[in-house]
Amino acid sequence: MKFGYFDDKNREYVITSPKTPYPWINYLGTQGFFSLISNTAGGYCFYKDARLRRITRYRYNNVPVDMGGRYFYINDGGHVWNPGWSPVKTTLDSYECRHGMGYTIIKGSSNGVTATVTFFVPQNFNGEIQKVTIKNDSDKEKNLKLFSFLEWCLWDANDDTTNFQRNFNTGEVEIDGSVIYHKTEYKERRDHYAFYSVNADINGYDTDRESFLGLYNGFDAPQTVFAGAPNMSVADGWSPVASHYIEIKLQPGESKDLVFCLGYVENKFEEKFAPDLDENSTIITSGDRKKNIVNKAKAQAMMAMCDTAEKADKLLAELKEHWNSLLGQYSVDSPDEKLNRMVNIWNQYQCMVTFNMSRSASYFESGIGRGMGFRDSNQDLLGFVHQIPARARERLIDLAATMLEDGGAYHQYQPLTKMGNHELGSNFNDDPLWMILAVAAYIKETGDVSILDEKVPYENRDELADTMLDHMKRAFYHVVKKVGPHGLPLSGRADWNDCLNLSCFSDKPGESFQTYNNKEMFKEPPYYSKVAESVMIAGMFCAIAPEYVEMCKLKGDTSEAEKAQAEIEKMRKNTLEYGYDGEWFLRAYDHYGKKVGSHECEEGKIFIEPQGWCVLAGLGKDKGYDIQTLDSVDKYLNSKHGLVLNNPAFTHYYIQYGEISTYPGGYKENAGIFCHNNAWIICAEAAVGRGDKAFEYYSKIAPAFREDISDLHRTEPYVYAQMIAGKDAKRHGEAKNSWLTGTAAWNFVAVSQYILGIKPEYNGLKIDPSIPHEWDGFTASRLFRGATYEITVKNPDHVCHGVKSVTVDGKAVDSNVIPVFENGTHKVEVVLG
Repeated sequence: MKFGYFDDKNREYVITSPKTPYPWINYLGTQGFFSLISNTAGGYCFYKDARLRRITRYRYNNVPVDMGGRYFYINDGGHVWNPGWSPVKTTLDSYECRHGMGYTIIKGSSNGVTATVTFFVPQNFNGEIQKVTIKNDSDKEKNLKLFSFLEWCLWDANDDTTNFQRNFNTGEVEIDGSVIYHKTEYKERRDHYAFYSVNADINGYDTDRESFLGLYNGFDAPQTVFAGAPNMSVADGWSPVASHYIEIKLQPGESKDLVFCLGYVENKFEEKFAPDLDENSTIITSGDRKKNIVNKAKAQAMMAMCDTAEKADKLLAELKEHWNSLLGQYSVDSPDEKLNRMVNIWNQYQCMVTFNMSRSASYFESGIGRGMGFRDSNQDLLGFVHQIPARARERLIDLAATMLEDGGAYHQYQPLTKMGNHELGSNFNDDPLWMILAVAAYIKETGDVSILDEKVPYENRDELADTMLDHMKRAFYHVVKKVGPHGLPLSGRADWNDCLNLSCFSDKPGESFQTYNNKEMFKEPPYYSKVAESVMIAGMFCAIAPEYVEMCKLKGDTSEAEKAQAEIEKMRKNTLEYGYDGEWFLRAYDHYGKKVGSHECEEGKIFIEPQGWCVLAGLGKDKGYDIQTLDSVDKYLNSKHGLVLNNPAFTHYYIQYGEISTYPGGYKENAGIFCHNNAWIICAEAAVGRGDKAFEYYSKIAPAFREDISDLHRTEPYVYAQMIAGKDAKRHGEAKNSWLTGTAAWNFVAVSQYILGIKPEYNGLKIDPSIPHEWDGFTASRLFRGATYEITVKNPDHVCHGVKSVTVDGKAVDSNVIPVFENGTHKVEVVLG
């Protein structure tokens, strides 16, 4: 069942019912100010950091779901409704929500009135613009009463939800004309405030939540709106809000535009306040400050940028042009419309959103408790580096600065401070390898080897700064030096799968599987097993570590390259000897030295994660291990809705495995369909030339392919979810945790670099497709290092893989790695066979 449709021309998903199976959301903003908005205008806003600089309040997992947002209430002679249906939920005569690239348009009509609200965050602008257009479609004059509404968060979203002893006494606002300023804590320690304005005279306002709603009312029944008159309340402690009241008279066919602006301002300490004036408007130069009037200069400048509908429209047009530029750097025209839709629009869009947010600002799962992930952000870079390489470079340096001197890293950092998150710490032993992979991806995309000379701190301490190449070296040897009895990498706290906790051994409720240290079992810091080994990290190392060797060669250090290569060969030998289980690769060895993910196990005989990496590393390829492994994945892990993470699912708690065995079978890491690691198998199938199988796996989880079953899938049909319930689950096929997931980047890599086969290399652009045999071919356009490659792939023999011939600008070449051109457009023709 569908709840809308794709409008590919406008790059929008059009939702035609407000009652989607789950709130379907969009992300607004690309730089410092960000908003999350649902199809009924729910959500929240923040500046840079969803936890530490939250601007509006949101209640996660509320009942009913998705309560709290930016709302417009219309009172039409006692008939009260919202353009987005919620929260009053008056039945609308028509409804439509268009989620586009960085903007959302919600349109509703009721009782002869149509209201359209366009929400977006312009470029180089620390605020959200809301353009409201109200039209009288009836044949009678309309006297409407419009109420805006949003609820301020008291900046630190975690403190805002817990510290009521203080917070109920600190709320403070300032009202100046049509602008409501939120200045809680501004007069003391903060240098920032927020404001909510409208480009028209107002007839009233409210800034105290209880006065606006009524003590026993919800957002669905605000007493002020239903009474048709504001209370003119001024927040004094308790919960500050912002509501404008505007009376609108419309003749038949007449419409009115209003532009609201929700903004954020920072002022220098010495410029925080406007001058105090006496009754004659003379500046008071002596005595203590009395009025604490905020310095509004920056806010007024922002408002001036959008004080007419025409100015707002111009800013929106500039935003659309920005996205046109980003999405125009890689495009494809294949025989499959849904694949085109994902590659050209939605997958790249989601990659950019995950670049901005990592996992720090989701709609239901987080936004309070965590920052930017180290491994997450490195993997996300793989999906957006071709769009914004300069910002990718900046992100790599930020990430490298959180590394520790031993080559490990803080697992998370806060985006506002860029400092490592001490609460979670380090010792997630896969982390360093993702740094090597991300830096390699950047260099391949840009050719910018100079990043390896960049001086970058360790632990954000300038006195510990060394070159980025040194960071790569320490990351490499962090894995080499931390091995167990079989010479395989130690798992540490976790090895990508944060729920496979081989060092936790928790038997008490409330202990964190990721951070709990069992000091009785592990006698000395850092309190993790020196026996539990990860075959997944071993496979990753064999696949990723050669990139470090190449970096050494690029810098002329052949001695180090040879030394590192010897370590890789040693790891390959150990992985083949101790990591292969006969038909697939083991997952790990536990703290007791027993196999995990083996045919010898009662449950969890096979896991998905090591299979993709070991095949991509070419481990045992000469013996046929790659095909045998992938056949086992198909046999044991495949399902109607994608590849499950492990099989059989765990049915009871294995204390030596940790969190993975706490979930019911088919959910999350216990045999759920983890869409992130499905991509590794897609890449592996394409790498061995099985394009049919790669495309089968791709199409099972790609959201556009699942649109027809939206009632089952539940989350948005335009962006990937982290997980789909597996074959052991009662809700097999239901998705959870959409938007912020490494699935976006890895599936873009899988489809763009492995299925379509257009892959940056150090010395050029490699064309090596692995496609469904039915395809006659495809065309693609790829901007690469300043030149545009117009690529035509022909498949006359209907094979899946294998390049027969290549021509560049009409001349035959003997390699499918197309050389680097400084500029211009170049025609590339590839014939498969």
